[in-house]
Amino acid sequence: MEENVIAVPKYGLKVNLNHKYPENWPQAYLPRWKQIWVLLPLFLRYVFDYIKSIIFRQSIVIDLLKLVRCKQIYGVPIGGIGAGTIGRGYRGEFCRFQLKPGNCDYSIVEANGFIVTIKDTSDVTIFQSTLSTYKRSKKLLHTWEQRLDASKCRYTGLYPRSWTEYDLSDYGIKLVCRQVSPVIPHNYKDSSLPCAMFIWSIHNIGNEERNVTIAFTFKNGMSNKTDKKSPCSTQSFSYLDSSGVMLYNSIEKMPCTYALAAKMKDNMSISKCLYFDPNSDGSEPWNQLYNKGNFENLTKTEIDQVYGDIACGIAVQVKVSPGNIEEPEMCLVWDMPIVNFTLGDTKFSKFYTKYFGTEKAALKIVNHALKNYKEWESAIYKWQEPVLNDIKLPGFYKAALFNETYFVADGGTVWFTLGEEESEKLPVTDPRQKYGRFGYLESHEYRMYNTYDVHFYASFALTMNWPNLQKSLQYDFKDCIFSQNHERRCMWFDGKVADRKVKNTVPHDVGDPNEDPFLLINAYPAHDVSDWKDLNSKFVLQVLRDYKLTEHFEDGSFGKQYLEDMYEACHAVMQRSMHFDTDHDCLIENSGAPDQTYDAWIMTGSSAYCGGLWIASLYAMVVIARELNKNKDESMYAAILEKAKSAFENKLWNGKYYNFDCSELASSIMADQLCGHWYLRACGFDYEVFPKNNVEHALNTIFENNVMKYQNGTSGAINGYIHNKGVDITALQSEEVWTGVTYSLASCMIFENLNSFAWKTIGGMVDLLTNRIGLTFETPEALGVRHYRSVGYMRPLSIWAVQLAWEYQKDSIAHKASFPIEDIEEFKNDIEKSA
Repeated sequence: MEENVIAVPKYGLKVNLNHKYPENWPQAYLPRWKQIWVLLPLFLRYVFDYIKSIIFRQSIVIDLLKLVRCKQIYGVPIGGIGAGTIGRGYRGEFCRFQLKPGNCDYSIVEANGFIVTIKDTSDVTIFQSTLSTYKRSKKLLHTWEQRLDASKCRYTGLYPRSWTEYDLSDYGIKLVCRQVSPVIPHNYKDSSLPCAMFIWSIHNIGNEERNVTIAFTFKNGMSNKTDKKSPCSTQSFSYLDSSGVMLYNSIEKMPCTYALAAKMKDNMSISKCLYFDPNSDGSEPWNQLYNKGNFENLTKTEIDQVYGDIACGIAVQVKVSPGNIEEPEMCLVWDMPIVNFTLGDTKFSKFYTKYFGTEKAALKIVNHALKNYKEWESAIYKWQEPVLNDIKLPGFYKAALFNETYFVADGGTVWFTLGEEESEKLPVTDPRQKYGRFGYLESHEYRMYNTYDVHFYASFALTMNWPNLQKSLQYDFKDCIFSQNHERRCMWFDGKVADRKVKNTVPHDVGDPNEDPFLLINAYPAHDVSDWKDLNSKFVLQVLRDYKLTEHFEDGSFGKQYLEDMYEACHAVMQRSMHFDTDHDCLIENSGAPDQTYDAWIMTGSSAYCGGLWIASLYAMVVIARELNKNKDESMYAAILEKAKSAFENKLWNGKYYNFDCSELASSIMADQLCGHWYLRACGFDYEVFPKNNVEHALNTIFENNVMKYQNGTSGAINGYIHNKGVDITALQSEEVWTGVTYSLASCMIFENLNSFAWKTIGGMVDLLTNRIGLTFETPEALGVRHYRSVGYMRPLSIWAVQLAWEYQKDSIAHKASFPIEDIEEFKNDIEKSA
């Protein structure tokens, strides 16, 4: 393998193993009194539902009373997409398990990890330590020593890989552990796998031979109360080129097989521990490694199955000559092929079972991973290299782009094949037949799959890297639009009793994993989302964006068939939205409620956000109708668009920016006011809807106020700002920075060649998240003044829109470079703007 493919990259999360972040913010936040007054009825209804959920032993979809405080420990998680993930801490922890669909378990499992043993030529152990530096429990495995000098050990995380460098030069050894997960753009088979590789580089930098052992131990379950409720057993195996241990257990009554494996090599010996008690002092396996450098094949108890906790391990021992490097290759697999949700009877097969089957797949995956991980790394490097080597991109962005991508796999993600009965109902051309069904949570705390108003921003990560997952998701929503559910629910915000799902509306989400998602859609109980003013427009805009963006994709071109399949749904939701035009000027109005993605920020009358999305979606319908030769519809939408554009300009443009809405709070400068224009730019259009002069003035105003006048430009773009007054404090969300919106704003700026604005806008925020408060790999939805909200959020995946804008700009400049000489001045101006 080429050296640069496996080398520690220059960019990524880079910390020593004794690193402590300088600031530790809480999530808890007391709103202002006037905000509390507005939200008080909501809170009272919420408490009523919360108590009811306790009585009926159900979990509430958003638990506001048990907020997750950031742990400041996370590194790159392991696992492919939709197979369940396991978090890793940069200090060596195995933590934040997402093996139960849609749920996070934040336990740190003491028994899971690596141990190094170094012996000299006399077979005397000169060093033994766990390869971790986090604070371990004094009750469990307390004989396991942590002897690393953490200040000499270094972690680099660049998703989906990480490198941990251990400086053991006092003992003649330098270690590097390279962790690899198969998250590979446009590769659907390997990206679905529940596995990770750990490749160890053992470099003897001394003058004497060293005998080095790397041991890998693992326990059943996720270290919670349910671990002891099912039988466990272990089994030794040797399979083709691998050898290891399988641990049979259950996760929330769903069968799961852990496989710990190492590749067999002539100069390496593999030993196995089939059983030790993870709740003991750990002396037996520890002493065996210390005395012999291997496990003495510790066996199980007299019974075949253990009710309770069980742990096992493998150890690879190798002699390393002076100046030489040896590379043990280890693999972890968690084969949990069939899962179900809390209230549903349906059994779902994970997507990887399409290739590896639903029974005894663990060893097949082990073999596949050991044989193919080098190709995975080459593909990952090929994906990342153009960004990492682009000298015009700032370093902080290079790291953030890939590290924010963690959420595609680590967002409580599920990816299933279709059941036989459902498959028979769909045409063979339906992409779900081939690519299955995909879902990811709004956040680790907001337990709703495919929250659509947020996915609107995040979807760039899918469309640009796994377009067929986006395509599958869109077909699900297309079907959901025509569905209805007459279950009556009382909404938290206003007490309105409304149907769970209204026909001809885009749903907010496709369900709660603790109910029966994909069947019980719209788990969100705060508002009647059939009355939301942004969802319908966002569906239409995504349809056009996907079509335009994938035109030249070899594996994911959506084509006109996609437009044909989506058109009826697009037309239906646009007709529904026309009822929101209360004054008959063809521009929709907000209802004086938080009836859009800013669900605690009231908009009244026509608004920059929803109105802008509406006129952008009208233009999208004109384009789609034209592509499909629907001339009558094209003319109809074009006529509505012209009237709506005029109303939008007359009602909201004030000469410097678009007013927030038509209320007494209209003067608030909204960071997201150009959302509709941004999406049209992402579709490849220019100023067909929003005048260029308006766009430039608005972006300048936003940058001057929402970015530079908030925290001196070091924290992203504040959602609302009032000129000459300061931050808009009228609503809880108006005085928040939304991480995903800040990325989308920066993308819009780059589309307009305002590169310096863009990098300043996101640079301070990325520094805050990465270097000051330690929220990498759990990026929150919102940042306030020394607090945050909702860790592990979907919307920051919108950083891929920044990359899209950057690639558009580079292509545009390259195109203009080939223009005739008379156009050279215009080309020079573009170069200066992009500098």
